[in-house]
Amino acid sequence: EVQLQASGGGLVQAGGSLRLSCAASGFAFDDYCIAWFRQAPGKEREFVIGVRWNAGSPRYADSVKGRFTISRDKDRRTVYLQMNSLKPEDTAIYFCAAAPRIIWSSLALPSSYDSWGQGTLVTVSS
Repeated sequence: EVQLQASGGGLVQAGGSLRLSCAASGFAFDDYCIAWFRQAPGKEREFVIGVRWNAGSPRYADSVKGRFTISRDKDRRTVYLQMNSLKPEDTAIYFCAAAPRIIWSSLALPSSYDSWGQGTLVTVSS
């Protein structure tokens, strides 16, 4: 069974940094895509950043380019979202997601993913 567990959220001041973790298990990591989405109060779920597990360049939402970075630790079977220069607009519940064989044009679509973590709350104060 595919399981994703997101953690690392918290309260930070604007300009600060935070690293989120997503521990993954129960599926073949080869050919899988891992992504982070977020949902702010009163907003729809929004793509943040995603990458293929074994290869490829990350895809970033325009709002986080230059500030957020995705990485993976294959031994720990964990993906990370490093968030720098945080803004109040980044406040949201952050979800990790995974699915196999997602084409580039569909990487940012929530409907492309069949496994989701529980979400972790990030609050950025102004």
